[in-house]
Amino acid sequence: MPAYNAAATLLKTHNEVMAQEVVDHVIVVDDRSCDETVKIANTLPNTTVHVHDFNEGYGANQKTCYRLALEAGADIIIMVHPDYQYTPKLIPAMASMIGSGLYHCVLGSRILGGYALKGGMPIWKYVSNRLLTLFENILLGAKLSEYHTGYRAFSRHLLEKVPIEMNSDDFVFDNQMLARIIWSGFVIAEVSCPTKYFSEASSINFGRSVKYGLGCLKTAVFFRLAKMKFLQPKLFC
Repeated sequence: MPAYNAAATLLKTHNEVMAQEVVDHVIVVDDRSCDETVKIANTLPNTTVHVHDFNEGYGANQKTCYRLALEAGADIIIMVHPDYQYTPKLIPAMASMIGSGLYHCVLGSRILGGYALKGGMPIWKYVSNRLLTLFENILLGAKLSEYHTGYRAFSRHLLEKVPIEMNSDDFVFDNQMLARIIWSGFVIAEVSCPTKYFSEASSINFGRSVKYGLGCLKTAVFFRLAKMKFLQPKLFC
């Protein structure tokens, strides 16, 4: 769980995660929250808590999460946000898809099943999501329903093979990671995921959303140029 100011929802999310009975251990990485996230995290059973010395960013938080998971010997690693926007009830399904050996990456998609708008996603975010996804599918040669979900499952093999340390420390980390996964030849599976949008759920503002969108477009363009051997960016080498 990459956490930042998640005190209002962390306990509820953790309880539901552990209720799935397939989770052995939870790792909470706090990116210098200003609320009681760390205090609450330290009371949770079967949980390792790591606190950054300063606010490093969402991408940097994930890098720490995956590093700690691999160091702990995890074979299946699932990222779920502690803001309770994504239901932990899908963890057994996502874990089984990884454990079967059929897939090394599974995404919880808000778009499949039409859950995004039903769950309260703002219309401008929905339209942006669809346009970005269309553009990325064309340039990356994939057929994903979306690239922007924060609910993801990975095999140990994938996290050991796909280099992520050079990815951004900001929100575009998510997008760069999927591009790297596709570049490395892994097939990405998706499951339909209900989501909730409410005041306590984390969300980036319009300005940062624009920056994120531009970062996604840049990643997709660099991917295609690298495939065509017109460019050799560090992200795809």
